[in-house]
Parts: sequence; structure tokens; C-alpha cells
Amino acid sequence: MVDVSDHDRVAETRPAAAKETIRARARELGFDAVGFAPAVGSPRDAANLRTFIDRGLHGDMTWMADTAERRADPQALWPDARAIISLGVSYAPAADPLAINRHPARGAISVYARGRDYHDVLKKRLKALARWLAESYACEVKVFVDTAPVMEKPAAERAGVGWTGKHTNLVSRRHGSWLFLGEVLTTLDLEPDPPETDHCGSCDACLRACPTGALPEPYCIDPLRCISYLTIEAKGTIPEDLRPLIGNRVYGCDDCLAVCPWNRFANAGPDDALAGRAELDAPALVDLAELDDAAFRTLFAGTAIKRTGRDRFVRNVLVAIGNTADPALADIVRARLDDASPLVRDAARWALDRLAPDL
Repeated sequence: MVDVSDHDRVAETRPAAAKETIRARARELGFDAVGFAPAVGSPRDAANLRTFIDRGLHGDMTWMADTAERRADPQALWPDARAIISLGVSYAPAADPLAINRHPARGAISVYARGRDYHDVLKKRLKALARWLAESYACEVKVFVDTAPVMEKPAAERAGVGWTGKHTNLVSRRHGSWLFLGEVLTTLDLEPDPPETDHCGSCDACLRACPTGALPEPYCIDPLRCISYLTIEAKGTIPEDLRPLIGNRVYGCDDCLAVCPWNRFANAGPDDALAGRAELDAPALVDLAELDDAAFRTLFAGTAIKRTGRDRFVRNVLVAIGNTADPALADIVRARLDDASPLVRDAARWALDRLAPDL
């Protein structure tokens, strides 16, 4: 969260006429979607969040429970806020993100994590927009991106950026399911845009695509079965009954996003700041399994993956190797049986039992 204010330079433009000027400036700074919503919470969203937490579905994401009150209501977060500017940056992939699933000896890394950490990219742009707003309109501003206590998807829906799809992620008619989100809260009183309506219709492609059945019904997710949660957020061992369903996904999962029909309207390929690294496009599992902490930090420097840490990542890699059904990889797994991390040792024992059950 960043506070920015400057009352020395003030534009004469009235707030009611400022929206298109703000929208244009945001696009100049690299945002693909811009919408405006009142800085108020939704009782429905607050109730849904409380139910989610009470059921324990947040799992190891304890920060959700810790910030629930502020997360549900922007006024609890900042009483002076009058408007939310919801902003999105497309990261639509140029190639089929699911093609990697047909190559079990290669690690599938979620599209969003193959390049520079989007938190850093968006925060830089949000700060630039916030400074310009403060200078131009004598307002106060705060910027947020993902890790801050703001319910981004409901805010984006109220701002007309998209709607919450049946996979519980945001869907845009212009950008499909591939949008990074960030927000600027401001004391500027801006007229809201019309909220976006649901355009999923009868489609259930995302529900059918989920490998672990984490989408039991439309608009409902069981995060504790979601591969993205299991490979990124889960701090302990991955439940054994879910390991075979993970396949070769070593960080995140794009299946429910990739099958959304609205993706056909998205412009393929993100901007240069978010371009994926070649070495993170289908890396060999055997190479990833040999990473020590220093090599892990070097390989994933500047990416979102680094936050997960070496032990959890290698845990994921060993599960993926166990799913290859290739006994030739058993020696790679054996080398991790005496690893310093209990997470890695557990995954190695499981993988070895899958690859060489008679040894």
C-alpha cells in the first residue's frame, strides 16, 4: 500500500469530466482495462468471504482471515476513499498453455509466473498513475495489487471490467480470463461505470476441465483441491489422493482459465514487461529436481515463483516425476531421499514408490 498526495498542482478539470482523462492516462501507462466503482463494500461479498473462512477453505492462506474485515469493505480499509479505479493488464499467452500437459517429463508452470513478477510490474504502473492523479486533481490515493486486503474481483466486476466466471476468476469480454488486477483508491468523487453482467451462459467448460474436481458447481471452488493452491500456497505435504491428478504441473494450473471461450477475443501475447522467460517454458523435470536453494533463487529471481521457496517447489517437481511412470527417473528421485527438507523427502518416497514399487 502506498500513500501519495500532492496539493500543489491542481488540474481545473471537474471530477465528473475526469474519467476519460484518467482512463486515457492509464492506458498510456500500460493498463489494458480501466473501470470505476464506488469505494463501498458489498454485504453479499462480505457474507461469502466469512462463509469461506468459517469453512476453513482458506487453508494455509491465513492472511485472508487476518484481514477479513478490511478486505470486505474499502471503508474499513480507508474511510476517506470515495472511488475505486480498477485496472487490468492482459497476460494472454501466444501459444496454447495446455500443450505442455502432453509432455509428462516437462514441468508445467502457470503462464502468469513464467516472466517477471507481475506484482512489481503493476505496482510500478499503479504508482505512476497515482502520482499523476494526486498532482492533477489534488486528491489522495492509495494503490493495491493482489497481496493487499482488497477484494479485487468483486471490485473489478462493480467497475465493469469483467464478471466472476464459473471458475471463480474474472472474465472479460475483451481479455478473456487473462487479466492481472490492481486498484487505485482515491478521495476523488468519480461517477461509477455500469457493473458488468454475467456472460457465462450455459457453458461449463471450466468445471469439466479441472483435473482435481475443485469446481464442484458453478461459481464455487474448493481451494483445498485446487492445483494452484496445492502447488503454491500449501505449506505442508500434498494429500496423496490428489498427487496423481496433478500431473506435471509444478507451479499453478491454467486449465480452467485456458478453456474459457471468451479467450478467443484476447490479444495473444503479453507486453514486454511480462514476457515469459525461455528457460521457464517447459523445463525438464530432472533439472528442476536437482535445484538446491541457491540454484532455485538464481533460476527464479524476479519471478513470483521465488516466493514459494525451494522446498515446496521441489516437492511439486517430485510429485510430477512420480506421475511420469518412467522408471528411468528413479535415480533422480533417490538423490532426494535424504534431502534436508521433510517436504522433499516425503515427496521423494512417494515418487520412488510410483516409479519403482518393487525396489
